[in-house]
Amino acid sequence: MQRRWMRRRVLVVIFTVFIIVFVDLQFRTGSFPKVNVDYHPTPGAPRGSSAPEDARSSVSNSSTGGGSQPDVRRGQPVSEGAPATQPRLKLEDIYIAVKTTGRFHRTRLATLLETWISRTKTHTFIFTDAEDEDLSSEGYNLVVTSCRSDHSQQALSCKMSAEYDGFMASNKRWFCHVDDDNYVNPEALLALLSTFSLEGDVYVGKPSLDKPISAHELLEGNATRKVQFWFATGGAGFCLNQRLAEKMSPWASGSHFERTSEKIRLPDDCTVGFIVEKRLGISMVHCPLFHSHLENLQLISQRSIPHQVTLSYGMLDDKMNSIKVKGSFSEEEDPSRFRTVHCLLYPLTSWCP
Repeated sequence: MQRRWMRRRVLVVIFTVFIIVFVDLQFRTGSFPKVNVDYHPTPGAPRGSSAPEDARSSVSNSSTGGGSQPDVRRGQPVSEGAPATQPRLKLEDIYIAVKTTGRFHRTRLATLLETWISRTKTHTFIFTDAEDEDLSSEGYNLVVTSCRSDHSQQALSCKMSAEYDGFMASNKRWFCHVDDDNYVNPEALLALLSTFSLEGDVYVGKPSLDKPISAHELLEGNATRKVQFWFATGGAGFCLNQRLAEKMSPWASGSHFERTSEKIRLPDDCTVGFIVEKRLGISMVHCPLFHSHLENLQLISQRSIPHQVTLSYGMLDDKMNSIKVKGSFSEEEDPSRFRTVHCLLYPLTSWCP
């Protein structure tokens, strides 16, 4: 009995020594396996696509859920093993284009200038149809186009064409379009775009429809053909990386963008989706962190606001549609809730209570 007990004790000692030696060897050689989060395309994905179409579910529940940082890495992630030479993305690398019109300079645009544009002034470009000496004298990047001031397809496409050409001349790494009823969260935008590799073609935003839009493309001889494609609504904002924007040039540069828009008889944001998905065969990355006034904004929880890329406001079903956020400004003082959001994100701002 005693001998059997001794044998067991010796075996335990030998096994323990073996484990200690093995662990020590692993630390010395550094041979523990490394986690790789590289994205692998799903079978049947369009050639040249930067992300699978089902990437729209990659941040599930992030727009209404808790305060944890959402995972947006199913689009085209920067892997742990990415080349060390890839430059770190900075806010200055992002060309933010704001589309507005003269009659909104003192209302919608003024709210943006007071809030988020105050933190992105040097790399935010305001595309409008009216001169404004006050804005120009204050150092804002005001781009006065020759576009009409209405909300027609031609006027909208004219301004988007100017935005695209402005970005292409800037040599920046990302182009992001927003409207004058959008609040842009610069840190969340930077965090999102930093997850994408420079090696892919990226078109990221949020659709306003739950299915691809249908259009009839005008062909030679007045013939038409039906086309279907996803597009990111301009009212929520969207982004394109430089690599993809360069490939869009035959259909988007100069007067080409307006001609492309005329062929499908749809406005600017639809035209961008048409070029990317139907002309280039690249899938849009669906991301729920962008928001337009076409959705119920009150479903966005206050604790998730720091993770949202864009917010909006406007009328929906004859009622004011804005995010529900508590703060020192009443809804009468701050109907868009943008000032309240800004003070939530940047409480040290001089005019915040």
